[in-house]
Amino acid sequence: MLKSVRTDSAPQAIGPYSQAVIAGDLVFCSGQIAINPATGELVTGSIREQTEQVFKNLKEVLRASGVGFEAVISVCVYLCDMKDFKDMNEIYGRIFTTDPLPARVTVAVSGLPKGALVEISCIASKG
Repeated sequence: MLKSVRTDSAPQAIGPYSQAVIAGDLVFCSGQIAINPATGELVTGSIREQTEQVFKNLKEVLRASGVGFEAVISVCVYLCDMKDFKDMNEIYGRIFTTDPLPARVTVAVSGLPKGALVEISCIASKG
């Protein structure tokens, strides 16, 4: 059985999708960009500022799903420019600090919604 996850503490979906879906013991979090949930506006600024907001948003979606970052098993990072990899990775390294670290893929894309610099999705385990 699938369960949709919704929280007002994270940005609302900007399309026809759920913030996350729980399927059995797995939580599939949709990609988050740096939208401030209080204003609905994209956080302007550096890749560091945007990455920090993305992780704040993911934290709230995970919390609404009943898990935290320690339950994340896989992460997908989408960057508009690979020159931002180092700065994004420094923020990422503050979030994920315990073994086992999540599996991860990072790819460069030609663009993201609302002109965002980074989008991150993840899969977590409730088990």
